[in-house]
Amino acid sequence: MSVLFEPIKMGDLSLNNRIILAPLTRCRANYQRVPNDLMKKYYCQRASFGMIITEATSVDPLGVGYPRTPGIWNEDQVSAWRNITDAVHEKGGTIVMQLWHVGRISDPIYTGQTPIAPSAIAANLKVSIIRPEKKFDTPRAVTLEEIKQLVEIYRNAAKNAKRAGFDGVELHGANGYLLDQFLQSKSNIRTDQYGGSIENRAKFPLEVVDAVIDVWGAGRVGYHIAPRCDSHDVGDENPLATFSYLVSQLSMRNIAFICAREYEAQDSLVPKLKNLFSGKFILNERFTKESGENAIQNGHADAIAFGKLTIPNPDLVQKFKMVEKLNQPNPKHFYNEHKYLFDLAEPLPKEGYYEADKMGYTEYLKV
Repeated sequence: MSVLFEPIKMGDLSLNNRIILAPLTRCRANYQRVPNDLMKKYYCQRASFGMIITEATSVDPLGVGYPRTPGIWNEDQVSAWRNITDAVHEKGGTIVMQLWHVGRISDPIYTGQTPIAPSAIAANLKVSIIRPEKKFDTPRAVTLEEIKQLVEIYRNAAKNAKRAGFDGVELHGANGYLLDQFLQSKSNIRTDQYGGSIENRAKFPLEVVDAVIDVWGAGRVGYHIAPRCDSHDVGDENPLATFSYLVSQLSMRNIAFICAREYEAQDSLVPKLKNLFSGKFILNERFTKESGENAIQNGHADAIAFGKLTIPNPDLVQKFKMVEKLNQPNPKHFYNEHKYLFDLAEPLPKEGYYEADKMGYTEYLKV
């Protein structure tokens, strides 16, 4: 039997297999960012995975940066998520929520406010769906008091996730979003206790981890990293040192797992980082059944998270077991219907276009 089908214990989580559903943004929540029946069906179809990690879910209205992504800051969202977790549990599944704040990767069209970040440095990129094209606004550097407030926002989101019936939470500390922006030296040039040294840059992410542990206990908390530093214009002067410190600190806190968006490459930091971590290590990106098995057998991972393959193959676990041919992902179907995806509830500019340019598929819709 494949090593992928062996049960595994991650902290307080007991999983039936080592095939993890990676967090995948699908832009399917309603206009108020409340989960719906389509999302319930999506997660129930994948209850056979050892663990479901939900799509990134915003902890605060200021933390959103994409259309129709779900939130976990109000009662309607909690209730709707509870409907989903109950249904997944009835099918024997394990489901954890990924907690998310995009920081500077937002735009006033979503929030009506200037984005926030550790430092007033804009990502040198263009906002993905706004036309005519516009660059990201320069964010406002948060104050020390606001950092304290952000820690409490994450704490409250963790409490809401618990009330919504989840089995645990994963903090989204990757891909150039808020926690990652604090960690990496290119996006964090603060001169106070939250900037400068690696220890200072990791201070806010670790304060968030501690707050979430207070709610859940370490055995039901995970953390998502991307040590290649290749998303949303972040970067670090010494990724190995920075992520080694972070992973060592997470290990000291005895959290259940780390999920790294990192494929196996010669220059991968994963083998070194995994050796620093006492919990379970999940790898995600570009894996096939065979390469996932090899990563576990080689000691580079304890489990594998699959992403794009799971969209056209909700029964991926069964297909792996039966060695059945897989449906191939079609990028045109990664997100919700475009006519709904860009019919935003938030105020729209009087002029301009929104472009559904996800994964190479382009359709212009006039505002």
